[in-house]
Amino acid sequence: MKKIILIGAGGHAKSCIDVIENAKTYKIVGFIDNQKKLGEKILNYRIIGKDEDLPKICKKFKNLNCHISLGSILDQGLREKLFLRAKKLGLKFPVLKSKKSYISKYCNVGEGTIIMHDVLLNANVVIGRNCIINTKSLIEHDVTIGDHSQISTGAIVNSTVTVGKKCFIGSNTVIKQTVKIKSNSFINMGTKVFKDV
Repeated sequence: MKKIILIGAGGHAKSCIDVIENAKTYKIVGFIDNQKKLGEKILNYRIIGKDEDLPKICKKFKNLNCHISLGSILDQGLREKLFLRAKKLGLKFPVLKSKKSYISKYCNVGEGTIIMHDVLLNANVVIGRNCIINTKSLIEHDVTIGDHSQISTGAIVNSTVTVGKKCFIGSNTVIKQTVKIKSNSFINMGTKVFKDV
């Protein structure tokens, strides 16, 4: 089984563990987080290093895969920073997909993105790199979502919507078809979006 390390050991990491264990494709070797958390466990997995330890860990585990398991509401830039730093070290970022989701064969999903449980991605959807497509979200046909964006639980993104880079779309948000949302936008939970943001 291929080995994977997760960066970020907060609450979202627990959901990532569940998706990874469910898919049975990768074996989690541990977490990277800050100095204060070293040695702690998240579910059954230990925090084995801090950010500065990543080059050393890469040498220890050859052909190591990586995932940014940090969930962030207000600052998607931090996820981007961690992703780009790990990419420079040569780490591979697979797409992580729950077996409990439906992903059209006509979708294009970028590296490092996670598709959580009960997600539906319809035909001709394009999802960027390092995105979180969270539980029970619905992404309709011809939608484009930029790199490092997060679509939260139960969100509905209707057809031909464009979401820019580093956007946060809150839980139970509904976005009307053809709407364009510019990069770095924050959409509060439960919002109904009828026009461009």
